[in-house]
Amino acid sequence: MSKTIKILFIGDIVGQPGYRMTKLVLPGIIEKENVDFVIANGENISDGMGILKRDSDELLGLPIDVLTGGNHTLDKIQSHKFINESKNILRPLNYPKGVYGSGYGIYTTKSNAKIAVINLIGRVYMKPLECPFRAFDRVYEKIKGETNIIFVDFHAEATSEKIAFGWYADGKVSAVVGTHTHVQTADSRILPGGTAYITDVGMTGPYDSVIGMKKETSIKRYLFGTPFKHEVAEDDVKFAGVLIEMDTETGKSKKIERILKPEF
Repeated sequence: MSKTIKILFIGDIVGQPGYRMTKLVLPGIIEKENVDFVIANGENISDGMGILKRDSDELLGLPIDVLTGGNHTLDKIQSHKFINESKNILRPLNYPKGVYGSGYGIYTTKSNAKIAVINLIGRVYMKPLECPFRAFDRVYEKIKGETNIIFVDFHAEATSEKIAFGWYADGKVSAVVGTHTHVQTADSRILPGGTAYITDVGMTGPYDSVIGMKKETSIKRYLFGTPFKHEVAEDDVKFAGVLIEMDTETGKSKKIERILKPEF
């Protein structure tokens, strides 16, 4: 029997300020909206770059069901082993064969529906990794017979690359959400084939900052063209996410709603 489920995706959680805001806001959203499954991008949780076990354990205990990643997921070498062993932490699928971890997983929601979560990373202004479009094609052929509810976190710099992938996957997946740039875009919509889409979900973290990092050191990096240590900012913390309603029989999305708490 066809029914609607609700999936909440939380945009890039930055450091302890992002964690504390998520801990504060998440239970209320889950209860109010009757959320079936929660996914969050956690690649910036540990001091703004990378993910350590202690921090992933805190996030997965909030409750968040799956953590997706990006270009910083494997920054901390001590994280490689536990990421490799975890079924609930994903790194981009299109990293080279043999890299620690997995790029997708199949999970069960509260309402007993199967959902596939895929993590991809773009190539424009990023590392020259495998084509995310072709990597998606390969895994899609493996999982489409197991579930038609498929959620993609496309972690990329260029808006054009994200939008192109949204159109490429339209009708094949339930949702394509963009991460990485930390600024929520106003283009959330349902594409003609039934895929929910947004170019960037935004950042859960401190907005009195440069995409989560202290303004002073970030400005110096641009003024002098030399490295300065990144430090997570603390103030004006917000929660960014999207809530997506999907039909369990067709896998098509019915609604996507942007969340930014508190609003500007």
